[in-house]
Amino acid sequence: MSDAEDVLDRLQHRYAAQCNEDREHERGLKTATLDNPGWTVTIDLEETDLEQHEYPRQDANRSAHDRVRARTSEKTFHTGCGPGNLTEALALFRSWATANTP
Repeated sequence: MSDAEDVLDRLQHRYAAQCNEDREHERGLKTATLDNPGWTVTIDLEETDLEQHEYPRQDANRSAHDRVRARTSEKTFHTGCGPGNLTEALALFRSWATANTP
């Protein structure tokens, strides 16, 4: 399994584990593209084991198209990245979530 497949597989399992016939109607994960270009991902942490954990802001700006930024605020994990950094951005969430989930 490639790193990208592993990241997506774990994200899918985390999402499925959070579904309770109510939470998925209001909370979840949103992915969008940016016009500079790149990606943005927001993951709602409310009512999860991660809602009280903080991810301090981290920026890796290697070039205009090779960048990753991540942080938490208001019980949400936020990440933005370059067009080729989506797997890296999701891997940051996976590592942080794994380290902070019982």
